[in-house]
Amino acid sequence: MLWAALLPDSLPDDPQPRTEALDGLATWCLQFTPRVAVLEVLLQCPAVVMEVEQSLRLFGGKRRLVERVREECPDLGVRQLSWAPTSLAALAVARAGLSNGFARPLVQLLDALPLETLTQVAAHQATLARLGCRTLGQVRALPRGGLSRRFDAQLLATLDQAYGLRPETYPWAQLPETFHARLELMARVEHAPAMLFGARRLMLQMAGWLMARRSGVTAFTLRWCHDAMRARSAGDGGELTVRTAQATRDTEHLMRLLAEHLGKVGLLAPVGDLELLATEVQSLEEKSFSMLPEARQSGESLALVLERIAARLGPDRVLRPVILEDHRLEWMCRWRPAPEPAPRTPSRTVDVPQPTFILPKPLRLATQANRPIYQGVLQLLAGPHRVEGGWWDRTTQEGEEGDGGQETTRQASRDYWVAVSEHAGVLWIFQMRLAQDETAWFLHGTFA
Repeated sequence: MLWAALLPDSLPDDPQPRTEALDGLATWCLQFTPRVAVLEVLLQCPAVVMEVEQSLRLFGGKRRLVERVREECPDLGVRQLSWAPTSLAALAVARAGLSNGFARPLVQLLDALPLETLTQVAAHQATLARLGCRTLGQVRALPRGGLSRRFDAQLLATLDQAYGLRPETYPWAQLPETFHARLELMARVEHAPAMLFGARRLMLQMAGWLMARRSGVTAFTLRWCHDAMRARSAGDGGELTVRTAQATRDTEHLMRLLAEHLGKVGLLAPVGDLELLATEVQSLEEKSFSMLPEARQSGESLALVLERIAARLGPDRVLRPVILEDHRLEWMCRWRPAPEPAPRTPSRTVDVPQPTFILPKPLRLATQANRPIYQGVLQLLAGPHRVEGGWWDRTTQEGEEGDGGQETTRQASRDYWVAVSEHAGVLWIFQMRLAQDETAWFLHGTFA
């Protein structure tokens, strides 16, 4: 078995914030395995343990999993990370300041550790010291019958579990349905960008929660509470909601977006506490792994870059085209703010030629013997392709001053043709249907 023990650096003295901090660390661990437990919450040296033996293949093997956990732990406030074959052995190794519980055989490793590395043994340290015991190995060398009669049964049970002689059972941590984490800052913060240090810890916890739920966020909210010694006009605190165009759990991208938004925030009073909420969550479709190595992409994708620029310049100043399900050429593409989620439209296959460029407004063509002219007489190659629709698309035309305007529809009834000009190339032209002059021709687009 492969167990990990994580010792937090500093925890609040109050039981409620202390429990919230340990639960946040346990939530982050749940992305790796469902077998996560919080040990000894109210004692001097609490810890979170997790068993990851069954999850090694999901994360690319033991080495890659260990490296990933070790890389992210410092940002979560973990001062010691240790690995061992049992949870109590990992806990004892961590308290001894060691990291690798597989460096020596388990019995030799634990026998050399002091009594205070296991809580149930440390409770009888004074009595055991008078018996000449300074290490766990010396306690194990005592007669088991005498130990069971003189000490409580938990002492022997703890030793047996640490050495792998008895199974370990815990009340496993449960993944919450919603994410809401709180953090008390080590010092009061007077500038909004300085909140990023504490926000990163909460963000990593949220990323672990999203990973465990196979989901991503399209919106999250950061709240801050002002210090109690504040001006009455400052209020209790403030909040900031950040949105993304597509669901993601990429911590680095979310932190960059948050940094851009916090750079525009001015605090009315020093901040002492932070809260992070995942306000809008969507399920993500996991990609199956290929048997062949996949090419890695370097750098950010275009969507992530646009979101970061929009956070800096403003959402209305960075637009992106969105293709809509519409047969009318001038309404097939709409421009929307880059951070807004893209509407989901069913894909369709176009079986007729489509122009590369369209004119802002159709250009009426001259005719000669009912044949359209544009830099010469046009020759019709393909058509007609009938487009009819838009009765549902209503717009309001501005009227005179004081008039609310007249509501009309963008109804289009046209027969499109592919035509060729000797000098202008291939063109996209149409005739109006159900109009006063059905013989009129219009140029709408060109083919590149």
